[in-house]
Amino acid sequence: MRCGKMAAPPPPAAGAPGAWGGVRRRCQRLLYWVPVLFISSILCWSYYAYVTQLCLLTMTNIGEKVVCLVAYHIFFMLFVWSYWKTIFTLPMNPSKEFHLSYSDKESLEREPRGESQQEVLRRAAKDLPIYTRTMSGAIRYCDRCHLVKPDRCHHCSVCDKCILKMDHHCPWVNNCVGFSNYKFFLLFLAYSLLYCLFIAATDLQYFIKFWTNGLPDTQAKFHIMFLFFAAAMFSVSLSSLFGYHCWLVSKNKSTLEVFRAPIFRHRTDKNGFSLGFSKNLRQVFGDEKKYWLLPVFSSLGDGCSFPTCLVNQDPEQASTPGGLNSTSKNENHLFPAKPLRESQSHLLTDTPSWSETSAKAEKGKVGMSNPALTMENET
Repeated sequence: MRCGKMAAPPPPAAGAPGAWGGVRRRCQRLLYWVPVLFISSILCWSYYAYVTQLCLLTMTNIGEKVVCLVAYHIFFMLFVWSYWKTIFTLPMNPSKEFHLSYSDKESLEREPRGESQQEVLRRAAKDLPIYTRTMSGAIRYCDRCHLVKPDRCHHCSVCDKCILKMDHHCPWVNNCVGFSNYKFFLLFLAYSLLYCLFIAATDLQYFIKFWTNGLPDTQAKFHIMFLFFAAAMFSVSLSSLFGYHCWLVSKNKSTLEVFRAPIFRHRTDKNGFSLGFSKNLRQVFGDEKKYWLLPVFSSLGDGCSFPTCLVNQDPEQASTPGGLNSTSKNENHLFPAKPLRESQSHLLTDTPSWSETSAKAEKGKVGMSNPALTMENET
């Protein structure tokens, strides 16, 4: 008998379940782009209505026309640039060191659920900069991606991936908003709000003139009146959303962490990652202020490790929040057992030096207060 390469399996027949599943997934992916196409179509129409119908055909003052056109195109360019970056910046996934090795996967599958599985995960996570736990105190593990979850990482059911510092999955950008594009998302909200406010402000006088029949009925009347309504409506919704995310940045929280506060080894701490307003802002926008208003990546760190108020007490935090194994308000926050990434440690340069003995004592206390607990898979 001649040895040869094994023939590839034939593709599923047209009526096979696998073929219908592939068609359904492709249709779903196309449907996910509908909100993006809607926003893009509104943006294209607003460009035509403002530039052509309002500025070129309705405005009579040349100076006003030039100023409005220049300012409009600046806002338009920044809006489109930040929106584009938010949509097409791929969400960052955990690095290879957080994925279980082949032997650890086999051990996890062989062991019954419970302390034996937790022991496997503790061994895999012993050298990883991980401080958070599940609600039951277990190591955070994703059974779909087969990895130990970094802090602030969550599995997105739409993308079917674990996303670093996941905030939410936004249908309006058809993308997950996380560590890699959160700054772009904030700038998108800011510039879209400025875009709408600018249109509403400069269109208002012509809206009033058309409304009171101060100008003759032309084709521009519909565009100018509807443009004002649309800009005003979007301004209201965008201002509330942008204000909410500004508050999240000031507290160094994600949308998911507002609904479920991060759980550390000793307790739940809703302000666990907050280092004060200035440092919280720098984590998202970076150290160089010249890049803050541009949709270029300048966030600090690698998305896998973050400074916590366990290292540096949050000056904005009035009292110690309660939670799992809560301790007294006068207890000093000690340096965590796991080292921070080099890219994040410079945020903590003003923290007092911690004695080696106290760090060891805390490390021993962590081991004693972490009994056998069942594994909990989070989404």
